[in-house]
Amino acid sequence: MNFFIDFVLHIDTHLISIVTNFGNWTYLILFFIIFIETGAVILPFLPGDSLLFAASALAANSIYHLNIWIFVGLFLAAAYLGDSLNFFIGKKVGSSISEHAIFGKLINQDNLNRTEQFFNKHGGPAIILARFMPIIRTFAPFIVGGSGFKYSRFLRFSLIGGFSWVTICCSAGFFFGNIPAVQDHFSLVVLGIILISLIPAVFGGLKAKFSK
Repeated sequence: MNFFIDFVLHIDTHLISIVTNFGNWTYLILFFIIFIETGAVILPFLPGDSLLFAASALAANSIYHLNIWIFVGLFLAAAYLGDSLNFFIGKKVGSSISEHAIFGKLINQDNLNRTEQFFNKHGGPAIILARFMPIIRTFAPFIVGGSGFKYSRFLRFSLIGGFSWVTICCSAGFFFGNIPAVQDHFSLVVLGIILISLIPAVFGGLKAKFSK
């Protein structure tokens, strides 16, 4: 876990090492990280927003010989494929999700039924918003798939969320990542990105708590 924390906080340094050691394989390595972060239910702690930002910042610097459009294309593919894999894992588990060794502690059948009703009513905005929320974006497709939500409808909102997420994060990194003030305080910028992305989850949790 210490390695992952260090990787996230000093992601720019680690990415430079990856580029130096692996060259063009960097594209596939980062694709795999985003795909796993999105598609593997058990690995929600992998970097997402900060990795897109840092990778795009490196692509904007000509000395690293990285193509921003290749990054954008691969990140979009990783987001879509990861979401779909996660969705079908949840669908495969289906009604037995409440008996799952991990998720059974958090989700019972009543909660699953309420989740299905929630996504049927607010599915679009909820799925799109989840893409911008660390950890939640990993669990959301799994829960939606297990709730009986139609894949064709889920995919539409997943595409919108994924496209918006990649576009915003990559554009921010490409155009602002190499500003001297940002480079000098990159770790603080990464922390800021993480904290901002967690605001909707915290707000939603507080709202639900006080609603009760």
